Amino acid sequence: MKILIVTQWFDPEPTFKGLVFAKALAAKGHDVEVITGFPNYPGGKLYQGYKMRFHTLEIIQGIKVHRVPLYPSHDGLAIKRVFNYASFAMSSLMCGLFKVRKPDVIYAYHPPLTTTMSAAIISFFRRVPLVIDIQDLWPDTLAATGMLNNSKALKLVGKLCQLVYKKAAHIVVLSSGFRKRLIQRSVPDEKISVIYNWCDEEALSLPIQKIDNFPDKPGFNILFAGNLGFAQGLPAIIEAAKILQDRGVNANLILLGDGVAKENAIDQSHKSGLENVFFLPRVGMSEVGSYLQRADALLVHLTDNELFSITIPSRTQAYLAAGKPILMGVNGDASDIIRQADAGITFKANDGFSMASAVTELVSLDSTELDRLGKNAKSFYQTEMSLDVGVDHFIKLFYRLVYEKNI
Repeated sequence: MKILIVTQWFDPEPTFKGLVFAKALAAKGHDVEVITGFPNYPGGKLYQGYKMRFHTLEIIQGIKVHRVPLYPSHDGLAIKRVFNYASFAMSSLMCGLFKVRKPDVIYAYHPPLTTTMSAAIISFFRRVPLVIDIQDLWPDTLAATGMLNNSKALKLVGKLCQLVYKKAAHIVVLSSGFRKRLIQRSVPDEKISVIYNWCDEEALSLPIQKIDNFPDKPGFNILFAGNLGFAQGLPAIIEAAKILQDRGVNANLILLGDGVAKENAIDQSHKSGLENVFFLPRVGMSEVGSYLQRADALLVHLTDNELFSITIPSRTQAYLAAGKPILMGVNGDASDIIRQADAGITFKANDGFSMASAVTELVSLDSTELDRLGKNAKSFYQTEMSLDVGVDHFIKLFYRLVYEKNI
């Protein structure tokens, strides 16, 4: 098949469904082309070595990548973000109509909505099926993050989403909660498939490196790796650490990463006199695997938010692939996965007492039981979430749409 990928972000920008996905499709014998922008995310500045042009064809590890111009910006100003999204939508539309050869199927990555709008128009004029991969539900995410607060604007975005959903031949979502939400919005259930995201398997498979800054304090080491922002609910984690210390539970909480909420968490930890909490700086993906393997268990936590209950934090896949017991403090779909996999213990989001109880329970398990949970985690990832499994699901979907003419 000739597969056209339309995505605003692509390598060398940080993305897990960029080059890795394109190469995996090509490795299965398919002809893959990509329409994307000139790399500027997340800093909003053009990457070194690139110059904005009307169109550039770049070959990256055998994949044809059409780069089109856009307004480079990713700051907090809504108007600049709108220009960023709209400019790529217009230039990708022109490229899709006049520069790339006719594909058999189009895959479009959402967000932003404007990318899928462009892809829908390309799909209409070139008369090929469109598959939309929804990673963020709009307008829900826009409202939850505060990026857009105007009720009329949010309503307009919602209507545009409905229009794109209608024009798509099929919609892929990352969780059953997303699927249920779309069904509630009158999207036919047979038009929606759940295909789990995968993790950066290449980075996690690198040889284990020596880590000099990992805490050497005796105890059961629980690692939280990733962004330390407000959504991660760090106050509840610190509260749990205080309860554990007061109870004499021999467990250490290690927070690896940076973010806007980190300094407040450090201050809270110091004021509470905690000796079981450690903060480590952010490291590159090539090093993350070594930290995961040093830990006895891995922690996922988000605040109690309705939107979070239907999503699966990206670190979940990496944790499962690492083969370690997982402490899951995200209400909803993410906890359901850990229970389904029998890969750890779940607890209430944003509840320090619930988290402390979960840690206490996990620490009390013997090595045989901990090893069983870790093996279950890895097995679930390999059979349900791996790159190979996900790509096979996409290919089967593409074949059905192209050859059964189910559009």
